[in-house]
Amino acid sequence: MNRTPRVGLIGGSGLYSMEGLSQQTWVTVETPFGPPSDQLLTGELGGREVVFLPRHGRGHRLLPTELNYRANIWALKSLGVEWIISVGAVGSLQEKYRPCDLVLVDQFFDRTKRDIEHTFFGKGIVAHVAFADPISEELRQLLLAATRGLPVTAHDRGTYVNMEGPAFSTRAESKFHRAAGFDVIGMTNLGEARCAREAEIAYASLAMVTDYDCWKEDEAHVTVEMVIENLRKNADTAQAIIRAVLPQIPTVPDWPAHHALKNAILTDRSHWPADTVETLRPILSRYL
Repeated sequence: MNRTPRVGLIGGSGLYSMEGLSQQTWVTVETPFGPPSDQLLTGELGGREVVFLPRHGRGHRLLPTELNYRANIWALKSLGVEWIISVGAVGSLQEKYRPCDLVLVDQFFDRTKRDIEHTFFGKGIVAHVAFADPISEELRQLLLAATRGLPVTAHDRGTYVNMEGPAFSTRAESKFHRAAGFDVIGMTNLGEARCAREAEIAYASLAMVTDYDCWKEDEAHVTVEMVIENLRKNADTAQAIIRAVLPQIPTVPDWPAHHALKNAILTDRSHWPADTVETLRPILSRYL
C-alpha cells in the first residue's frame, strides 16, 4: 500500500480537472464501502504528489445524495492522502457574500439524514472523534493566505449549512437558514469533512459562491446555468490558490487532525473484530 504523504484535491461542480498536473495516472480503487465517485487521478503539481477526485464523477454523473463519502475518503487515504483541499459550489445566505466570492469556511451545520453514511465506525469498533472544529485550521489559513493578491474577494470564516438536495432550497428554507445566521449553503462538504476527520486527514473547504440561493428576492433565484457560469469564472482562481498552497503544506502529517483517533476509540483493542480491522486498515494502521 502506498503511504507516501500526498495531498488530495476534491473537485466539485465546475472543477473537473487540474491544469498543470504532470505524470498523470488514473487509478481504480476498490473499497469495502463500494465504489468511489470515479477513478482517482494521481500526479505531481507544484512539486507535490497529489491525488485528484472528481466529486460527481467525470461528466457530472452523481447527485449529491448519491455520493459515497466513505468510499471516496477511504480511497484517498489508501493512496497516502494526508491533506484534502475540497472545492465546491455554495449559495450565499448573507448579503456580503457575493457571487464569485470565496469563503474559507470553518464550521458546518448538518441538515442531512445520512449520519450512518458519514462514519467508518460500527460493526464492533466504537469511536467518537472530536468535531467541534471540523476544518483543519492550519490548512484553512494556508488557503486564505494564498488568496491574497488574486483578483477575488475571499472571506475569512463562515458556517456552511449542508442540505440534502438535489433540489435547491425553497424560499422558506432559504430564509430560515439565513435567519439562523448561517453563511453559505451546499450539499456535499459535511460528509467529506466528517469522514476525513475519522481518517485522520486534514481537511479544508474552498467554498465558491455562485448565487444568493433564493432568499434575495431582488435577484434571480438560483439555476444550474447560473451556478455553472459563475463556477467557470472562479475555476482559474481556485486552481491558482491550490498551486500556491501546495508547496506550503508540510511533508510530514503532524497537525491535530492527523491524530484525531488517538483518544477517540472506546472499544478495547482486544475486542476489535478481525473483519472490521481489515476493512479499516488504511485508517487504523498506526494503531495496529
